[in-house]
Amino acid sequence: MNKKISPNEKIFIAGGNGMAGSAIYRMLKKAGYGRDINGGSILMPTRKELDLLDINAVQKWFKLNKPTIVILAAAKVGGIMANHTQPASFLLDNIKIQSNVIESAWLFGAKRLLFLGSSCIYPKFADQPIKEESLLEGSLEPTNEWYAISKISGIKLCESLRIQYGFDAISLMPTNLYGPGDNYHPTQSHVMASLIRKFCEAVKDSSSSVTCWGSGAPLREFLHADDLGEAAVFALENWDPSSNDAPVCKSGRTLTFLNVGTGLDISIKDLSEKIATATGFKGEIIWDRSKPDGTPRKQLNIKRMKEMGWTAKIDISEGIKRTVSNYINDSI
Repeated sequence: MNKKISPNEKIFIAGGNGMAGSAIYRMLKKAGYGRDINGGSILMPTRKELDLLDINAVQKWFKLNKPTIVILAAAKVGGIMANHTQPASFLLDNIKIQSNVIESAWLFGAKRLLFLGSSCIYPKFADQPIKEESLLEGSLEPTNEWYAISKISGIKLCESLRIQYGFDAISLMPTNLYGPGDNYHPTQSHVMASLIRKFCEAVKDSSSSVTCWGSGAPLREFLHADDLGEAAVFALENWDPSSNDAPVCKSGRTLTFLNVGTGLDISIKDLSEKIATATGFKGEIIWDRSKPDGTPRKQLNIKRMKEMGWTAKIDISEGIKRTVSNYINDSI
């Protein structure tokens, strides 16, 4: 099979300094991209160097740099509390970032674009494991609907540009990510990062207990960032929605977005116990049931990516061990 991208590409990673973007960068380098000897490069301007919320700045940057491959990993992200307190920011900022980058990539002649969505795009009570066809078949989880709506708009913008103009835009929907470069903010982090910070601090402070949100009953699927990085490179190299053997939905329509995950889920209670073990915490875990649980279960159907030849490699216990080590080393 001929690869869809070449070693001499000029690759732009929007959000290249974040957890997902930096993982994709590592895996691109590992696969031989971005090497001067091959005439390739990887561009990752910082937020100070390029404000993705400013359409004029984004278009000026694209006109000057002319990337051939664009990877959109930039987004305003956060957990339940952040989504609850900043709904307008999650909707406005993400729609602006996506529209600015995707439209500019199309206008200035990029040959491929990869957009990273999120598993939160799916209905709260979607059939499990969640297939791509579940998109827009029900109401969203209220605790993150603003972020979800912005991501859905990004998926549909990519799809519409492919339909109307033949622009080669594809999207991946990763499940809950964790790993190096995660956000460990006390109120704006996702569940994995939040729990790692709590348990590490409890050990450091010799605390006798850790309080976690909700009941611990919800089931979640987690994907190490490095696995996502490999999935992104794999999709860029191999996935051509216009080919005869490309994945299609149950109605036969071409799919332009695919799920990425492990195919395995774990209760938040069991997750907290794994993190407690990895951090050496031996105290009591208390569950604050006054706080929301969110969606009861969210496991992705990853059959289509597996059929194309990609599967995740990092076991969750090993991934947690690595991530705890990264967090502790970064905190020293």
